[in-house]
Amino acid sequence: MKDFFKYISRLDRYIITKFIGTYIYSIILIISISIVFDINENLAKFSTYGAPLKAIVFDYYANFVPYFSNLFSPLFVFIAVIFFTSKMAGNSEIIAMLAAGVSFKRLLRPYMISAALIAVVNFYLGAYVIPHGNVVRQDFEVKYKNKDRVNSAVNVQLMVAPGTIAYLQQYDDPSKTGYGFSLDKFENKKLVSHMTAPVIRYDSISESRYHWKVQNYKIRTLKGLREEIKSGETLDTLIMMEPMDLIFNYGQQETLTSSELNDYISKQVERGSVNVVQYEVEYHKRIATSFASFILTLIGVSLSSRKRKGGMGLYLGIGLALSFSYILLQTVSATFAINAGTPALLAAWLPNLIYAVIAYFCYRQAPN
Repeated sequence: MKDFFKYISRLDRYIITKFIGTYIYSIILIISISIVFDINENLAKFSTYGAPLKAIVFDYYANFVPYFSNLFSPLFVFIAVIFFTSKMAGNSEIIAMLAAGVSFKRLLRPYMISAALIAVVNFYLGAYVIPHGNVVRQDFEVKYKNKDRVNSAVNVQLMVAPGTIAYLQQYDDPSKTGYGFSLDKFENKKLVSHMTAPVIRYDSISESRYHWKVQNYKIRTLKGLREEIKSGETLDTLIMMEPMDLIFNYGQQETLTSSELNDYISKQVERGSVNVVQYEVEYHKRIATSFASFILTLIGVSLSSRKRKGGMGLYLGIGLALSFSYILLQTVSATFAINAGTPALLAAWLPNLIYAVIAYFCYRQAPN
């Protein structure tokens, strides 16, 4: 760490301070405006559904701010770079740096250091902190904003282990209860065990995952031409499925940390499920969005580092347009992946690939 700070000059500290400070300032300014508009839009719903003030502040807006700050981080990075770099160029500071022998490539170093700091923080928050807050925020939205949530499923069939197929005629998520349950085990494509039960309930307070309680069960075990039947009132058993495997709600992938997403995707792929694209897009998007800080920083510096008449207005407008087009392209590519079968990895990284080309073109046109 000491060796790292040894290479940080006064110029680097000056630009890093301006970058991070302007970035935080832009977040505070824009998110504050967003909160005002959100309150104005949802105040009637909060009043209608009796949302307590404590829940509004701590359950909703305390998680609203980090979620949208992280979601629109590329926009804030771009605005921050355009804003303070244009101001430095207007004050002839960039000209003075270049005249003193500082190359444009050397000038980029503090920008890239700042972008790296922002990228690391954004990835950590988006991958491991914000998902926990999204659970609380989405629960609040369902309860006090009348947002529809899927609470039941019918005719659910999935592979819970190699050669083991579970079936539920109906599943109710609020009570974590399934009806018309059956569990079939196959060996060499032959049925060896068949369990049936009218009711199965997930044990949500158990210390272990996949813990289910089966009521009025009957197990038929097939051994050649012989058959053994076992029955009972209740049975505690481990079945490799969870309520989230049976029900999907919009935004559910945002409530999982990256490690949980990776585990869930692997589990669903092993089962042969095709309903994992949105989870794969979310997983790759968290990484791709972090790298966007470098690309948009390079574009912003290249556009705003030249002193021109008219001030920063033109380049701030260009920066906003490029930022919103990046977010729009990110949304469109994710939609294509979910609905049109585009590979999730390509959909997540396509905006970065396109804007990397734009960044290179802008860099080549930047002042020397």
